[in-house]
Amino acid sequence: MLSNEWTVPDFYPIAYLPHGVRLSAYSGEAADLPADILQSFLDGVAAGRLTVPIDRTYTLDEITTAHADMEAGNATGKLVVLP
Repeated sequence: MLSNEWTVPDFYPIAYLPHGVRLSAYSGEAADLPADILQSFLDGVAAGRLTVPIDRTYTLDEITTAHADMEAGNATGKLVVLP
């Protein structure tokens, strides 16, 4: 929009992604998730019917390692920092 145009000619950012890299996006907000749906998920986790895939937990002192692992794509699940 800085150029006062809605499109950029010959711009195809997907071509710049390395092979094997996945690109996804989510543009929703917290208000888009109904409270009953979230509560149902949380109840399922609490009851052991659902799991959240946690790759590794870190102490607060390991926050730089956690961030480096996140940036390097070294996780297959959630990275959790415990205070």
